[in-house]
This record gives sequence, C-alpha cells and structure tokens, in this order.
Amino acid sequence: MQEAQTGLSEPWGRLLTAYLIEKELVGRSHRTPHEYGRIVDRFLAGVSDPSSVTPLDVEVFAYGAGASDSTPSGSTICVRLAAISGLYELAVRNGLVAHNPAALVRRPRATAPLPRGPEPEAIRRLLAAIPDTSWGRRDRAIVVVILLCGLRRSEVLGLTAGDVDLRTGEFLSHVKGGRERRRVMPEPALAALRSALAGEGRLNSKLDPAERLFRISGGGFAKNLREYASAAGVPGVSPHALRHSAAKLRRLAGASIEDVSALLGHRSLSTTVIYLQRLETEIDGSWEGAAAALGLSGRMAASRGNGGTSAGVRPRGHSMAWADCRAGPVRWRTTGRMFEHPSGPSDRSGLREPHLPTRQPTAAGKR
Repeated sequence: MQEAQTGLSEPWGRLLTAYLIEKELVGRSHRTPHEYGRIVDRFLAGVSDPSSVTPLDVEVFAYGAGASDSTPSGSTICVRLAAISGLYELAVRNGLVAHNPAALVRRPRATAPLPRGPEPEAIRRLLAAIPDTSWGRRDRAIVVVILLCGLRRSEVLGLTAGDVDLRTGEFLSHVKGGRERRRVMPEPALAALRSALAGEGRLNSKLDPAERLFRISGGGFAKNLREYASAAGVPGVSPHALRHSAAKLRRLAGASIEDVSALLGHRSLSTTVIYLQRLETEIDGSWEGAAAALGLSGRMAASRGNGGTSAGVRPRGHSMAWADCRAGPVRWRTTGRMFEHPSGPSDRSGLREPHLPTRQPTAAGKR
C-alpha cells in the first residue's frame, strides 16, 4: 500500500492513510491506491492547509503539467480529480471540511484508446518466444490464463493457492470492485499453471492457502511480456491487450455478446457492447443500395482497374473475422451478401468463421 505523506498535519495524515487502505480493500487492487497516493501526495505538498483548499486549487493541479512538463491527457486529468475527490469525500464524511472542492471542477471527456489485441497467429509467435525455463513457464501460464479466462492482470497475479483447485480447475476470482466469481479454468490454462508450479517445485507440495501462485509483480510481468513480444515481432502487446485478445478469440469462435460479457466479468451487458463495438471492425451491409442508386457497380472485381483485388486484401469496411477461407475462392461475408475473391484462398486460412446466422444471398447479390 502507498504510504501516507510524511509531515502531513493531523488529522489529515491519518485520514490519508485510511483513504488508501479503503481504496485497496474495496478495489482489491494494489495499483489504484499506489497511483492515488502518489497523486494526492503531490497535490497536498503544494497546499499550506488541506482544509482550506478551493476548487481553483484543484483545477490548477489537475489540468497542470506533470513531472514531464507536458500537457496532461483527458484520462490523466480524470484520474487526478478522482484521487483528490475521493480523499475529500472521506474528509466530508469525517467532518474535516464542509464541501468537496473537487466536486465543482469540470471533468474533461476522456477518450479511451482503441482496444487492441494480438491476432491468433501473433499470439502463437508470442508463446513460442517464451523460454522453457521455470520463470518462462510461469509467464506462459499467466498469458494463457489471461487469454482463456479473460482475467485482468491484477486478477491473475492475485490468485492464491486457496483460490484454485489444481485437480478440478475450479477457482475463485477476485474481480474489480471487490466482487468474487467462482469459475472453472479451461484445461489448457490449468495445464499451464500446473506446469509452472512443477517447474518451481511447488506442484506436489502443501501450499499455504494465502500463498500467491505467480511470484512476480505486475510491473515485472509487463516488462517480461514486452521482451517476449519484441523477440516475436509482435508490437503493442500489454497485459490488458491480452484481455482484448481473449474477447476477440471468443467472438471469432462464435461466442455471443452474453458469453463474452460473462467471460470478461462485466456487470452490464451494455459495457460489453461498447467494448466490442470499439474492438471489432464495423460491417457496412447496406452500401450496395446506395451504390446502385448512383449507378455504381456493386461487384468487388470492378473496384480496381485490374479486375480484382490482390490476394489476402479484404474489402474496406469488411472484417477479416467474417472471411470464409475454406478451399476454393475466398468469399467475403457481409449482412446477407457473399462476394467471391477471384484470387483464391488467402494466407489466413486458419481463421474460423463465427457461427452467426446470415441471410441467404439475394438475386442482387448473385449478379
């Protein structure tokens, strides 16, 4: 847990300590209290009396340049305001101040970055780059558990011997917000976990229920993952990107939105819908009518002067997840339409077509 700022006058020192402990217990995450403590320490170091802080003080700090002297992003500003606001909400509840000065500061709209996640072929290269050592098996197990269980980094690294039944695969997951979920670990993930413990000589030994299964910090695992990704030639890989891949893999396998929502542990289905909307390529299934009204050809082959598209290139606006790459001409599937690629199968023949219902091609689609 992040230590409270030294030299802070009482009772604010005790209040800050209680605030960070509360954050850790409620959220079951070590990263949030550490980051909030760092932000609050910096903020309080610049004020003479915490009880006399004004909304202007909070706004100047939240929107001001940080240690790197760069303009903060919207998400950074929101995190700063959340950290300070939480402290002053606790101060209001304990009668130290009458109002929360951060409550009057307008929050910017934080634009979340587009989710990203390695594709199956890239994931195979990533796994192949992990060495077959005791610590390599540990890291491989973490990657496989994230990919097949959809867990967050903190949820995987927080697993203890008492949380997982190594015989049946049943495990207790401590998720965001302090909730608990009882689940069953897929066989490949359980096998990877057992292999990791065997490599450390802990598989057949009696483990303390509170003993962590993965002896590595979040930062240490992220660093190792970057090194494996670099060796495999897979850019942009992070622990959370693997969670994105977990969702993409299930959708490629034909899982419903409800299934993906259950996998990720989202409380609301709408959260999963938004998540997948940003993760998946948008499919435009109605462009043919608009093109026909303008007298433009709807045939894929007419889009280029050479009479077709190059092999392996998908039409703009069509997700590769919908490619039917069985033997014969490659066919791009949209809502109710199938288009044949004259060049034959692409190099992505390993992709499975989602088992989702589609309408049969109409007469217009056969022209």
